[in-house]
Amino acid sequence: MANTLLPIEEQNLTPDEVELLDKRRRRGQLFLVLCFQSLIISCLLTLWSGQDLTLSPGIHPIALWNAITFTAAIIFGITGLRLKRGSNEFISY
Repeated sequence: MANTLLPIEEQNLTPDEVELLDKRRRRGQLFLVLCFQSLIISCLLTLWSGQDLTLSPGIHPIALWNAITFTAAIIFGITGLRLKRGSNEFISY
């Protein structure tokens, strides 16, 4: 009997398809971890971005790195949520 907690499209998968689904969800978890790590670094860089924007003439390298890490966090978060969709169990690696 199929597991009724799973979505309908995942109830009758072959073992190879289940393995691909697990790989996709593990990659999604990896991207979510990268999202949170990038977000933490971006928050720390925010401490120096204000000083960089007010005191540094010309190019503002810390503010640029802050923007890059925040953008990376958003991209990793969206990608991770998209890849991990449908997971109804807690996975710890």
